[in-house]
Amino acid sequence: MASSNGSTYSITHENGVTMTKNEHHHPHASRASTGAESRRVDERFSEDVFTLRVMQQRLPKDTYKKLLRTVNLGEALDAHLADVVASAMKDWAIEKGASHYTHWFQPLTGNTAEKHDAFIVPDGNGGALSEFTGSALVQGEPDASSFPSGGLRATFEARGYTAWDCTSPVFINRNGGTATLCIPTVFVSWTGEALDKKTPLLRSMEALSTQAMRILKIFGTDANVTSVNATLGCEQEYFLVDREHYFARPDLIACDRTLFGAKPPKGQQLEDHYFGSIPARVLAYMSEVERELYRLGVPLKTRHNEVAPCQFELAPIFETANVACDHQMLVMETLKRVAPRHNLQCILHEKPFAGINGSGKHLTWSISTSTGVNLLDPRDDTHMNVQFLVFLCAAIRAVDSYPELLRASVASAANDHRLGANEA
Repeated sequence: MASSNGSTYSITHENGVTMTKNEHHHPHASRASTGAESRRVDERFSEDVFTLRVMQQRLPKDTYKKLLRTVNLGEALDAHLADVVASAMKDWAIEKGASHYTHWFQPLTGNTAEKHDAFIVPDGNGGALSEFTGSALVQGEPDASSFPSGGLRATFEARGYTAWDCTSPVFINRNGGTATLCIPTVFVSWTGEALDKKTPLLRSMEALSTQAMRILKIFGTDANVTSVNATLGCEQEYFLVDREHYFARPDLIACDRTLFGAKPPKGQQLEDHYFGSIPARVLAYMSEVERELYRLGVPLKTRHNEVAPCQFELAPIFETANVACDHQMLVMETLKRVAPRHNLQCILHEKPFAGINGSGKHLTWSISTSTGVNLLDPRDDTHMNVQFLVFLCAAIRAVDSYPELLRASVASAANDHRLGANEA
């Protein structure tokens, strides 16, 4: 557990061994807030995201309106419109320092995947031009033979197709001193079978919207409501361990959790770590994580000590479900990537240490109309709550009717270590 007293830190490992280290041994533990880091959050927020505001500034008015209809109403995106959008997106990305683009998707590995392509093409005269077409924006064809597919197709039918999810914003990913334009996409087989986790999510969101709109019409819904969206807020818990201790444990390295060892003399008996004062070294790490995620438009709201020693949490404001899931993947990648700069190792395993609380995600879920009305939020006047009660009972009925499906959706070797322990 990291704690601070001036510039000295005590790190208590799960085996009870405590090591005291001076801040000077960790050159990245405390950084001066200079340049970009000193700017206000509202100035930095979404600066690496191709937001609607950026689109409005860079696209012709008619093109922008048509793209909005595609995003909000699901209308088809014609080839000419895609070319105009791709050209503006390329110019913006190059100005941000990007030389490559990628279709960023979420295969059945549990991670994200990307194949980078350069904007550069030869001009035939010994030089090169920057090019990015609408067809390259809208669809890609990566080799899918090495991705898990659940037996959906044989390896000789290895074609996989990525298609732009225009409802999730395009962003610049900065890693290793490079900038890459990332285009959120779905990943499907040539027959339309889902090969990723996003396609089923988008299909379920569409089904939910269709049925919810049917119910709203019974209640005489607002004519301005065009759809109903699933909304999501993902609370991410994680452990931080000093890297010297981490590399001394082969089980942590190989499995991201301990397989042997003694329990610590002090665990979480008093729950005194929970909401305690955040150690300076950890706070410096949290602040750097937030800076990177704010640039990507992730609306982080809270940060605090969690209940177990060395355990912490961050949580964003809720968003549309598919955007929230994309942001959640970025959160996990950023937590892992930033930790070594502070001589820490971030562990995201759901139950890394026996005998103490596990980590994971609590998903705060709801449904709201396109005009921002939360359908699972009761009204102040109880006699106006019939609509709320109908949607509440529908949600309860769905959980009661499909418990196996819900259980399967959270079942994994790692998560099953956590379920049934400190958490239900």
